[in-house]
Amino acid sequence: MPQDVRQEPVIAVLLPCYNEELTIAEVVRRFRETLPAATIYVYDNNSKDLTALRARAAGAIVVREPRQGKGNVVRRMFADIDADIYLMADGDGTYAPEDAPQLINTLLTERSDMVVGTRRGVTDDAGRAGHAFGNRVFNSLYKWLFGSDFTDIFSGYRVFTRRFVKSFPAVSGGFEIETEMSVHASQLKLPVSEIALDYGRRPEGSSSKLSTFRDGAKILWMFAMLMKETQPLRFFGAFSLFFLASSLLLMAPVLVEFAETGLVPRMPTWVLSVGLLLLSMLAAVTGLILDSVSRGRAEQKRIFYLSMPSGRVERRAGEVVVKPQPGKTPRAA
Repeated sequence: MPQDVRQEPVIAVLLPCYNEELTIAEVVRRFRETLPAATIYVYDNNSKDLTALRARAAGAIVVREPRQGKGNVVRRMFADIDADIYLMADGDGTYAPEDAPQLINTLLTERSDMVVGTRRGVTDDAGRAGHAFGNRVFNSLYKWLFGSDFTDIFSGYRVFTRRFVKSFPAVSGGFEIETEMSVHASQLKLPVSEIALDYGRRPEGSSSKLSTFRDGAKILWMFAMLMKETQPLRFFGAFSLFFLASSLLLMAPVLVEFAETGLVPRMPTWVLSVGLLLLSMLAAVTGLILDSVSRGRAEQKRIFYLSMPSGRVERRAGEVVVKPQPGKTPRAA
């Protein structure tokens, strides 16, 4: 039987960046001071400024991702990097690197697979006033559709275990990637935690990459697609009820007139109502079939998740212990 080996966990700090030359050097420096044993990766997403140069000068490993969009960057980072603990933040300086040990400690002590740093004061900055209402709406919508595991699904300050990272099938291309992460955890009922952290302001001259309406529409579309994939009975059931209600509404006066006169003078209305009734039945059957498929897919995703080496880091008597992965020789302490 393999024995536990006392050693420091391998920590990777992941910083997706696009045009963050004003802040990235300071962010890298503060993470190096806070987590001196961690390796810091900056993934440059086609920046048109000196982001990559300043990140490399500050001591980060810089990788270029040509596909535009945060989701594409996160997918690449998760595929490229092998570590025990992954900490993801933004390069704009709005998340404090000094909070990283608290996030990691929560991951260890709570035995979570993902810890989210929820944002205190996210609506204090006047520059984000247009996003405040959207944040509240989308978080409430998430709770109604997918559950109450999270209170801030858009936070980019997160810590993950290796098992979460390597079993997460990222498909999003943009900022909706955080929503996809949250749904993945909620669907598989993974252990997750949240910590309320202060959210900073961007420095003068730095602007947000978010577009209230464009990105809001993408997130709504992602909600719909994820609901279709994870809750098809509920998704198609809504269409079935809509078609059924429309059919009954159109059918009722025709049936009343037929009962009184024995005639069907409004034949187009009758044909339309019958067609809507058939669509309702078709949507209901589709939802039932796809619900079974979705349950099977969720079971397979859960089995794959459990088959992944967790890289579980435990604390015993004040020391950090990493369980060696099957088939790998433990590193020397």
